[in-house]
Parts: sequence; C-alpha cells; structure tokens
Amino acid sequence: MTLPHGWRRRTASAALAAMLAGGSLAGAMLTAPSAFADSWRDKEYWLNEYGISAAWQVSKGAGVKVAIIDSGVDGQHPDLKGAVVGGTDASGAGDPNGQKSIGAKPEHGTLVATLLAGRGHASASPSASPSSSSPPSSGSSVGTDGIVGVAPEAEILSVSAWLGSPNPAGKTDQEQIPEAVRWAVDNGAKVINISLGSTSPDWPQSWDAAFLYAEQKDVVIVAAAGNRIGGNVQVGAPATIPGVLTVAGLDRNRTASVDASSQGISIGVSAPAEKLVGGVPGGSYEDWAGTSGSAPIVSGVAALIRSKWPDMSAKQVINRIVSTAEDAGAPGKDPIYGYGILNAEAALKADVPEVASNPVGSIADWIRVHRRGDLSTPTPPSTSKPSIPAATLADPTVPAAKAPSQSDTAVPAAVVIGFGSLFVAIVAGATVQLRRSYRASPELPEEPATGVVDVVDPSGPK
Repeated sequence: MTLPHGWRRRTASAALAAMLAGGSLAGAMLTAPSAFADSWRDKEYWLNEYGISAAWQVSKGAGVKVAIIDSGVDGQHPDLKGAVVGGTDASGAGDPNGQKSIGAKPEHGTLVATLLAGRGHASASPSASPSSSSPPSSGSSVGTDGIVGVAPEAEILSVSAWLGSPNPAGKTDQEQIPEAVRWAVDNGAKVINISLGSTSPDWPQSWDAAFLYAEQKDVVIVAAAGNRIGGNVQVGAPATIPGVLTVAGLDRNRTASVDASSQGISIGVSAPAEKLVGGVPGGSYEDWAGTSGSAPIVSGVAALIRSKWPDMSAKQVINRIVSTAEDAGAPGKDPIYGYGILNAEAALKADVPEVASNPVGSIADWIRVHRRGDLSTPTPPSTSKPSIPAATLADPTVPAAKAPSQSDTAVPAAVVIGFGSLFVAIVAGATVQLRRSYRASPELPEEPATGVVDVVDPSGPK
C-alpha cells in the first residue's frame, strides 16, 4: 500500500496503497486452487536456507500472540485453522473479528498470515510423505500439506484496515493505523507485523503516541521496507519510525531484490522477497513477491525468540535478530541490507550479549528531539495542577526606587527661581520704557463730550 507524499494536505485513506508494503508485485500471483497443497510446501525454500527449520529445534512460537495489521486474515483457511485467536476491525468497513478480507488487496492479509504462522493441514493422501521442510518434532500439530509459517505455533490477532482505495466507512489511515497498533498492544500482542509501506519517509504526528505506546509496553514492531516496483525508491513510513525493525527484500540468490526492495538508513535486516508462496481467502494458494512477505518471515523469527525467552525485552529480541544477521553489501550496516541477511538459527542459538539500547532506535527519543516533547512514561494525564518548572534563566533585575537627595531637589528649584526673576525684570524694564515713551510724545486735543452713547443696532443698517 502506498501513502501519498502529501498526506498532510489530503485524505490518506488511499495512502498505504497497493503494495500493502509494496505488497504483492504486479503479476506475481497465480491462483491455483486445484494444485496439491504439498507442492506449495516444497516451494518454501527459506525454511531451510535461512535457518528456520533448524530454529524449530529450539522454538516454534508457542504462547506468543502476533498481531497482523493488514487487510484481514481468513481464519477459515485450511492452514490457519485454530491460529487466529482474536481480532478487530479498525476500518469501520470490516467484520468485528477482523477476519473479513477488505481493501484494495483483500487477499494480502491472509498471504502474510500463512507465511508468518501457517500450520499446514493434514494430507488428503495417507501415503503422502512429509516434506523435508516440515517441523522436525513428531508431536507437532503442523500438517504435512499446505503452507507452514515461520512460527507455526504462534497465535494470530487479525486487525483489519481498509487501505489502498477509498474507505467506504470514511476512516483514513491516520485514524486506522494508530487505533490498530493500540488495540494490538492492549490485547496481548508481543509482536506486531505491518506489511504496509509508503512513498514518504514522514508519518502523521497522529501516529506518534501509538508507536510510543507499543515501545513503552515492550512490543516488537516489524515493518516492510517497500518495493521499488511499487514506487518506493526509498523506505517509507511506518518503516522509518525509530524502534521499528524494518525488513528489506532479497531475491533467490540472496542479493538485494531489484524490484522488491527499497533502500534507506532505517533498514535493520534483509529477508526473502521473491518466489514466495502463501494462502489466500477461500483455501487457495498463490505465488507472490515483495517485502510484504519479507516482514512476516522476520516477525515469525521474533515470535520464536519471544517464545523461547518470554522475559526478554523487545530491544534484546531485535538485537538478537540484527546482530546474528550475515553481513552483506558494504561492511557493517548499510542502507540496502541493513545489518545483514536473516539467520534464524543463529538468532535462536547464538550467544548474544545484551545491549543498552534498541539498535534500530527509539520513538521516545525521537519525539523528545523532533517534536519537542517528553513522552518517556506512559502514565495518564494528571488531574492535579501542574507544578511550575524551575526557571532556567535568572529573574530580571528591576532598579530600586530611592529618595532624592538635597542636591537633587535644589537644582530644579534654583532653575525655576532664576527664570522667574528674569521674567519679572524683563516686564519691569518694559513698563518703564513705555512710560518714558508716553511722556515724550505730543499731547492730543480732547474731543467735546456729547452726552450721547452711540448704540449699534445688531440687525444692521436699515
């Protein structure tokens, strides 16, 4: 599924589009309901070549719940009978149990689920011989036919989301993804698989809290890197979110897939992405390809580890996977293979020292730096009045008022008195001068008194 680059300005319901992580490559799937199921089991080359069959000697994922956030998982598929133990619908358009196949690629979720935790089914022919890829334990409940997943005894939580086309219920991926992640965490998922991808490395801020919540609750999140053929030249969200184990894709020769693997600094490990097989709704099987299939292979290994060591933290689980990977490409971690190629046997059997931090980062640290927030603890908001933090700068200094001194008051008084005296002297001098001038001037004749006062009519002349 492909998230438009401008998700902040547009509805993102079509965001995580047709890939569903770049999902199934176009033209790569061939439905073959009439084929014998055991022929599909023989195509699962990764079980032996990537150490998965050997890892089953240690663990098969029993007791671990893995949430699959996808297009819905058909729990009635012959290879998933009893595997789906819960679910929900985050889209508003699916079934409440998350098992209705919805969205642009409704088969996608079932493909992912069978690859991760398929259990196969009993052979229809009593004479059929078990596949060499079957789990070695004689007491295993895994059938000899059909698809066997990496963690065949793990339990699946199906969280359906409508992605890749407009959601008839109206909910966008910005609403569905965080709701799906939170539900998975709250319902006991120890691993979350997100075979979804986008063409943008950015993600909506609405996702921050949900992925932080999963980190704080010690849940491993695995995401697909995306596919070049689906337009994902670089890794896109959610595979760019710190703390998420991002999986790149390999071809049949264990080299980076030209069509089915994006590149980016967030890649943690590489796993098969070509010539994959899986079950689809209705009991059929298909060939497929893409990092959508790489992710559940790694999620399955995470489930094997969490089953073997239930108390191991998520960061130590991820460290086991990446530190035991076989280096490929440029020495050390690189943007194409990450830490290297998945080695499931080593991840379950090697002596791996503990690490102090998650090798693929922390969303809590990222939020603190880039969102300028501190969400290091999952405690609910406090109802009490928040305390005022200590000031980081000294209080500003205000000059103190002080009483004026005698000298301060004498100066203004002297100025006023001086200017007043000068003014009086000027007026007196002018008066004397006017009197002298008046006495020196000739005397004018006095007009006779008439005894009549001229009255001016205010109405004017008539």
